[in-house]
Amino acid sequence: MCGIVGFTGHRQAAPVLLDGLAKLEYRGYDSAGIAVRNGADPVETVKAKGKLKILREMTDEGRAVSGTCGIGHTRWATHGEPSVTNAHPLASDDNNVVGVHNGIIENYQELKDKLLKSGYSFKSQTDTEVAVKLVDYYYKKYNGGPIDALARAMQRIRGSYALVMMFADFPEEVYAIRKDSPMIVGVSDGESFLASDVPAILKYTRSVYYVGDLEIAKLTKGGVTFYNIDREEIKKDPTEIKWDAEAAEKSGYEHFMLKEIHEQPKAVRDTINSVLKGKKIDLSDVGLSDEDIKSLKQIYIVACGSAYYAGVAVQYVIEELTSLSVRVELASEFRYRKMTLAKDSLVVIISQSGETADSLAALKMAKASGVKTLGIVNVVGSSIAREADNVFYTLAGPEISVATTKAYSCQLAAGYLLAIQFAYARGELEQSEYERLLGELEALPKKIEKALEDKERIQWFAAKFSSVKDAFFIGRGIDYAVSLEGSLKMKEISYVHSEAHAAGELKHGPISLIEQGTLVVGIITQGSLFEKTVSNMVEVRSRGGYLMGLTSYGNYSVEDLADFTVYIPNTDHLFSASLAVIPLQLMAYYLSCAKGLDVDKPRNLAKSVTVE
Repeated sequence: MCGIVGFTGHRQAAPVLLDGLAKLEYRGYDSAGIAVRNGADPVETVKAKGKLKILREMTDEGRAVSGTCGIGHTRWATHGEPSVTNAHPLASDDNNVVGVHNGIIENYQELKDKLLKSGYSFKSQTDTEVAVKLVDYYYKKYNGGPIDALARAMQRIRGSYALVMMFADFPEEVYAIRKDSPMIVGVSDGESFLASDVPAILKYTRSVYYVGDLEIAKLTKGGVTFYNIDREEIKKDPTEIKWDAEAAEKSGYEHFMLKEIHEQPKAVRDTINSVLKGKKIDLSDVGLSDEDIKSLKQIYIVACGSAYYAGVAVQYVIEELTSLSVRVELASEFRYRKMTLAKDSLVVIISQSGETADSLAALKMAKASGVKTLGIVNVVGSSIAREADNVFYTLAGPEISVATTKAYSCQLAAGYLLAIQFAYARGELEQSEYERLLGELEALPKKIEKALEDKERIQWFAAKFSSVKDAFFIGRGIDYAVSLEGSLKMKEISYVHSEAHAAGELKHGPISLIEQGTLVVGIITQGSLFEKTVSNMVEVRSRGGYLMGLTSYGNYSVEDLADFTVYIPNTDHLFSASLAVIPLQLMAYYLSCAKGLDVDKPRNLAKSVTVE
């Protein structure tokens, strides 16, 4: 989850490294550090505990650190508490090798014991220091150079990692290896850049190379060479990134999250239009033919966090429109289940980054079982995109805030499109209904814009409840799926204890937690379930709960029950999640602001969970 950058070129390296780390701070902000060298001079390392701004102040925005080659790191702590000692970069005992690392090395203790017996000492509590000194050990033992040492280290290290290193004997060069953790390289105008994610180098180049699993990258000024674990040189083609540099900036918004909430209409529109050709869904670019769809018997949706909750909503849509059976699985559980995947099934992996460790492992497990796989991802060339048999790219653009908003909405849109086309290709949807649903889909972006207009009322409500300690979200069917996401948003960025429950389950235990003044958000957009959910809200109110109702225009009777009511535009009930989630995103955002919290960088969380 940590952020990594590297640079070698003609300009001063430190400002480039710090600028890249600023773009990656959503990946970790417990500590930060840079290591820079000027030609054959010794490496200068500067590290600080806390957020990146401390390091920037220490180095005068990098101007105080000279040299044209360097590496940098912003940390999300795994092994060892946040501290200057545990901050990266870390070095071998004699500073022969200096490195940074993203991931978890599972056999670090075994390797550490080996190195201790070989005379190495350790200053930090990190697995990263073990990896750096292991590379140093092989470099000195076999005298085969950096590529040989890194290849030998890869053969011994177990776990997930992206490791970037500099060697004392090779000035102006940066080396990288990876397994399961993302790594990209860009080359432009005689300079070379390396990072964990695209935003870090987007202002310098849009042409990037994706470093593959168990591959080595050697960066020189204006050049990059790739090798496999057998030390053989390999060729790679660059990928053109369509985002522009401004897409990764705040553009006048106070926080990235607020900007990304407001970008949802465009992101959803772009995702829908990517497969809508004329008045028909065309999945040829996704790689799914009508014949493929007709042969399906079972669908598994596998994901983590918000992507999982998007999958829960999509499950309802697919099962209502088709005869297909759908199971939604948490990737962290699915990958360890002892289960037989049904024949003629499709495993759909949903991930914004395309690098989520558990989701990637679940994908590999599904492929090993001989089951067809489909990735719904937002990042072109990401690991899941490369590994899956087929890919549906969401077009959310770069999402910087840790708490997802527009990527979640695009995942919903992708799921709707698949559900409609599955039903139509299988002969389970009449032409007139197919066209009606497509019309409703095309209208969604405008309706999301309308839902955003109510933000001032939601801001007022959030300020009123800024001291809330507990909150409950309830709903039925798709509204329950939205409740899960709304509750997660409140937990993530507002640090409020929040739970989501299927409304019908309240009386089976959770209602015992309702007391005078407890905030309960009732989501009621499903017409067939309206009266039953209202009955559950009455039960809550009779026990002293403070009710917020979230419903569609026209359901004005909710005002007689709820203490505060938010309305969203009317749409087909299957797509209501795309509108109902907007007020919940805004409520979590404004509640976090009212409490004076760091909206974009919530404590203990990182954007891309690339470790197990």
